[in-house]
Amino acid sequence: MTGIGELRRSARADLVTGGCALGLIAMASVVGAALYLAGHPVRATSAPFTAVWLPHAGPGTPLALAVAGLVVWHGQRLAGVLSWRRLMVSGYGTAVAWILSLALVDGWQRGLAGRLVTEDEYLIEVGGVADVPAMMRGFAGRILDFQPDSWTTHVSGHPPGALLVFVGLDRAGLGGGAWAALVCVAVGASIAVAVPVTIRALGDEDAARAAVPFLVLFPGAIWIGVSADGLFAGVTATGVALLAVALTRGRVRTGMAAGALLVLGLYLSYGLTLIVVPALAVVFLARRTGSPAWRVIGAAAGAGAAVVVAFTLAGFWWFDGYRLVVVRYYQGIASDRPYAYWVWADLALVVACAGPAAAVILRRAVVRALPRRPRRSPGLEPVVLLPLAGLVAILAADLSGLSKAEVERIWLPFAVWLPAGAALLPSPTRRGWLLAQATVALLINHLLLTTW
Repeated sequence: MTGIGELRRSARADLVTGGCALGLIAMASVVGAALYLAGHPVRATSAPFTAVWLPHAGPGTPLALAVAGLVVWHGQRLAGVLSWRRLMVSGYGTAVAWILSLALVDGWQRGLAGRLVTEDEYLIEVGGVADVPAMMRGFAGRILDFQPDSWTTHVSGHPPGALLVFVGLDRAGLGGGAWAALVCVAVGASIAVAVPVTIRALGDEDAARAAVPFLVLFPGAIWIGVSADGLFAGVTATGVALLAVALTRGRVRTGMAAGALLVLGLYLSYGLTLIVVPALAVVFLARRTGSPAWRVIGAAAGAGAAVVVAFTLAGFWWFDGYRLVVVRYYQGIASDRPYAYWVWADLALVVACAGPAAAVILRRAVVRALPRRPRRSPGLEPVVLLPLAGLVAILAADLSGLSKAEVERIWLPFAVWLPAGAALLPSPTRRGWLLAQATVALLINHLLLTTW
């Protein structure tokens, strides 16, 4: 009877946690609207979202409902019985379908092809890059605003690696918004593979399987297919997964690939310095298994250093770019966005991106991480440390004040690690939480016309 009582109390705590997480979104919306009416706007349409209130449906609606229904009803069962290879292939394919279906709720042009060609986006600058070496040498000089040749908002706000991706696509004959969006979808959907591969490499295949349906129905899929941040999430998640595989299997070359990808992330977005938190969690977990870490870590560090040298020799010094982008940040709308509101409203956007199940997973991860009585060590396994690492990265970014609003897409690389602890949810409740995740995504995408 005691066990049943504990389960019931835990289930109630989960429901309260999930409800409070959704309540945070409601509170951020109400407070944002109240501040607007009081003459103190927080500088985000439909705050906390960067979107316009517009209930609508589209060609992606039936597909999104079908994907959600199939994953909610069959996802956990298939995750448990499919071979690992088939699970990864089907998980990736279904994640692609989920991302595309959500994007197509807004139609092909508005939902996909036109998102990355607006006046503030990367593709506007692609046509002007006739000489890549010259662009690299002069990149930092065009970061600050209020000069004739200033970069657009998104190009100036990121290191040159992000622009180079789209320039490279254009040079390869894949120019335009449609190809750019499809590449973001293809790379962003890799989170449904990279995160489970990481967990499995660290010794917990059951937990890896449990996480797959939650990563497939990740609510942040709304923004993965329509912003470069989805691509950033896929690149860094793959880097962390390769690091886990390299450390646990002693594969030096894989470690080099991991180091190169993770450091490349620093040249895609300045904020991706915080991916070091999940990476360190992987190193810690791998060391606990007695894996030959130092040789692999050295190889990863060497490959990462090579990336730094390459960009530096090309003419871009990362620290100069970072210093200038902080100045540019406060030249724009960020100077009018009140920290006192966004420091907590940003967390409401994390709930929208990662879903209420993420809040429940974090609650359970914190409880598991605490020392237990009688004298027993805390449960520091992958399902605990990886979500907590994602949370630490998010909190660091939040407190910095350099990510006020729009974090539903900006923090995707960190939010994707929150579902890594899905195995902490009691098995009988997982279908319900999957339904809650899908419902949040569908409501946001059908009630709001998101900017990204």
